[in-house]
Amino acid sequence: MLTLKLLRESPEYVIRRLAVKHFDAREIVESVIALDDKRKALQTESDALLGQQKKAAAEIGRLMKEGRKEEAEAAKAEVAALKARSSELLAQADINNERLQEQLVLLPNLPCEIVPEGAGAEDNLVVKMGGAEPKLPEGALPHWDLARKYDIIDFDLGVKITGAGFPVYKGKGAKLQRALINYFLDRNTAAGYMEVEPPVMVNAASGFGTGQLPDKEGQMYHAGLDNFYMVPTAEVPVTNIFRDVILGADDFPQKLTAYTPCFRREAGSYGKDVRGLNRLHQFDKVEIVRIEKPENSYAALDEMVAHVESLVSELGLRYRILRLCGGDMSFTSALTYDFELWSAAQGRWLEISSVSNFESFQANRLKLRYKDENGKMQLAHTLNGSSLALPRVVAALLEDNQKEDCIVIPECLRPYTGFDKI
Repeated sequence: MLTLKLLRESPEYVIRRLAVKHFDAREIVESVIALDDKRKALQTESDALLGQQKKAAAEIGRLMKEGRKEEAEAAKAEVAALKARSSELLAQADINNERLQEQLVLLPNLPCEIVPEGAGAEDNLVVKMGGAEPKLPEGALPHWDLARKYDIIDFDLGVKITGAGFPVYKGKGAKLQRALINYFLDRNTAAGYMEVEPPVMVNAASGFGTGQLPDKEGQMYHAGLDNFYMVPTAEVPVTNIFRDVILGADDFPQKLTAYTPCFRREAGSYGKDVRGLNRLHQFDKVEIVRIEKPENSYAALDEMVAHVESLVSELGLRYRILRLCGGDMSFTSALTYDFELWSAAQGRWLEISSVSNFESFQANRLKLRYKDENGKMQLAHTLNGSSLALPRVVAALLEDNQKEDCIVIPECLRPYTGFDKI
C-alpha cells in the first residue's frame, strides 16, 4: 500500500509512474487527498471540542464548589452538547477513514524506474539467456505423454479423485518431486536462508498483508466457515511472520525459505497452455523471502536473481531471464524478474519463477517497521522469489532429458532421487 505521505507530497509523480502499469490513478489519488483533508479537519474539530469539554468540566467543578448550582447545570448541558457533537464527529471520522482505506488499497505499487514500458508479456525485456538447446530424439514427446509412457504422473486419476489440475505423482515421478523439493531447500539453506514450515491456510489479515486480498479473491480457495484461505504461495505465510513486527537496525537481513503446496483456482484458464503440468490448481513450490533495509533491497534482489539462476543452471536446462514491463507486472511489485525454461517438445517457454522487490508496499500493509540508527521508525522492504515452482521444472526436465528408451536425471538430483534415469 502506498503511503499517504508519498501521495500528498508527490501526487503527479505517483500518477505518472502508475501509468507505466497502465493504471489511471488520478481520480483515486485526488479522492485520497480529499478524504485525508477531511480526516484532518475532523480531527482538528474533535481536538478543539475535547479542549472545550476539559475546560467546561473544570468550570463545573469550580461552580459547584462556589455553590452556583444553576450555572453548573447550564455548564453540564453545554458539556453534554459537546459530547454529542464529539460522538457525531467520531462516527463521521470512522466512515471517512473506512472510505480512505478503501481508496488506498486500490492503488498498485509504483514500478521501479528501470521497469520497461509495455502493455503485456510480449513487451518484457530479455536480460539473459542460458543453457544449451536440448537434443531430442526423433518423435520426441511432450511431458504429458512421457508421464503416461513411464507411468509417473496420472492426470486422469487426479480428475477422478478431485478434478482437473490435481495430478497424482507415482513411483519415480513422486520421488523426483520430493527430490526437487529437498534439493531446492538444501541449496537455499546453504545460501543462508533459514528454513521454516508455515501453515498452508492463512487468515484474511495475512492475505491483505502481502496484497492477495482484496485483489485476488477469485484466484484463492476459500474455506468459508473459518474464513481461511489456502495459500497461493509460501510468500504469504512466510512474509506474514513479520506482520506487526518492529525490527532493530541490526536485525537485517532476514532470509527465509519454505516449501508448501500451493493452491490457485486459475479462473479463466483454458486451451493448450493448461495441458499436463503447464497450469495446475495444486502444485509444489519452494520460496525464498527477504526483509531488507531500503538502501540494500535492490542489491538483495540481484543476489536472489543470481541464486535462482544457479539452481536452473545446475539442472542443465535452457533458460531465459526477463525483466517484466509495466503492463505485465503484479499489483504489488516494484520490479520483477521472471525465469522461463524452454520446452523443446512443446516449442514454448515455461515460466518457473518470479523474483520481486516490493519495496515498502507490503511492509506498509503489514506494519513491518524498524528503528534506524537514529531511533526513527522506518518501513522495511520485502522481497520474494520462487526457487523454484516444480510443475514446469518437471515438465522441462522430462521433455529435455528424454531419450528413445528413458529419461535421464540431472546429475545434481541423483543423490536425492537414488536413480539416474526413468
